[in-house]
Amino acid sequence: MGRGKIEVKRIENNTSRQVTFSKRRTGLIKKTHELSVLCDAQIGLIVFSSKGKLYEYTTHPLRLKTLFIYSWITFFIFNFVGINLGFRLSPLDLRMLSNEMYC
Repeated sequence: MGRGKIEVKRIENNTSRQVTFSKRRTGLIKKTHELSVLCDAQIGLIVFSSKGKLYEYTTHPLRLKTLFIYSWITFFIFNFVGINLGFRLSPLDLRMLSNEMYC
């Protein structure tokens, strides 16, 4: 027996919303990993929480390329198109990215 359909709308309760985000993010990353293993695909997944925290999954050879492309797209949109995407990488995320790039 399958699960019932749910109405897709914003969850008003902060705790429930965070729990749902965490569970669905984990499921999305799991499915991404399965697809990359089963189909030998190179996949990059970037997810931002409502607080702007970065979560990412990439197949190893694609990791730096994905993040590099993302940073240039963000830079271009913000500086040349004038659209603020509403999030920024935290100093901790920037430190982690720079350490990864030079390792």
